[in-house]
Amino acid sequence: MNDVGKDSKKKPDQAQQVIAPLELKIDGKKRSFDIDDPELPDWVEKTALTSGGFPYTEKMPEDDYEKVLERLQIELVKMQYWLQDSGSSVICLFEGRDAAGKGGTIFSLRQYMNPRSARNVALPKPSETERGQWYFQRYIAHFPTDGEFVTFDRSWYNRAGVEPVLGFCTPEQHEAFLNEVPGFERMIVSDGIHFFKFWLDIGQTMQLKRFHDRRHSPLKNWKFSPIDIEGAKKWDGYTKARDQMLARTQTPSAPWIVVRANDKRRARIAVIRRILLSLPYKGRDVEAIGNEDTLIIGSGAEFV
Repeated sequence: MNDVGKDSKKKPDQAQQVIAPLELKIDGKKRSFDIDDPELPDWVEKTALTSGGFPYTEKMPEDDYEKVLERLQIELVKMQYWLQDSGSSVICLFEGRDAAGKGGTIFSLRQYMNPRSARNVALPKPSETERGQWYFQRYIAHFPTDGEFVTFDRSWYNRAGVEPVLGFCTPEQHEAFLNEVPGFERMIVSDGIHFFKFWLDIGQTMQLKRFHDRRHSPLKNWKFSPIDIEGAKKWDGYTKARDQMLARTQTPSAPWIVVRANDKRRARIAVIRRILLSLPYKGRDVEAIGNEDTLIIGSGAEFV
């Protein structure tokens, strides 16, 4: 089978497509979820934030978030000057279930960085030519040169999650990927690139809430796709693929950084802090960066 990217967002005429209610089993209870109903069910509203074992019962206050984020973004600008002066380079890839907050986290990370040397890569499905190439080839074409900071909104890890769960690759292709990727990533690190792998983890009812928000928002409904609903039906399949991916591709040189992302504000802060605390840039203000929240950020399969 051919591999595909995650670009199957809806066309304009799909906005009114009727979607049958989902019949789901959540926390041992059978639930029905009608995403076309503009009223969010109480059971979703009440359990979304704490779903999946999220450790906080309230979101980070907006005023606190804005103050902390501004300090961190000032540090990011300083870090970018250091990259350009030193010729160092960075790759940050972001993975997670649909609606985990990858795009918003990348936006907050790059918001005040100079776009001339800070790029985001969000690849569409592969072309006919790319489907005939080595799997990693089209991603390597977007790697940074000296002084660049590159983020990947989804990455080669499509082959560890989306593709095997939705049947877009063969079991043999999936297994070959899991065998090959540790060596591939060792080459990235050995070449001197600062490499970060983030997995943004969300609970099942939080995902449903975010899908519902997208479906009924005139500003965000372009983000919603029927394939998201197919993914919601396959929650357990994605969980199994995630666990296998984390176990097989966690290495000392390229560990998975797991961020509990039910609260987007805390998740964004955690991601930026980890990057800033990991890079030896000139003028780093450790006090301004602050300490990591170990309830939100950790490493590998044992943290999910």
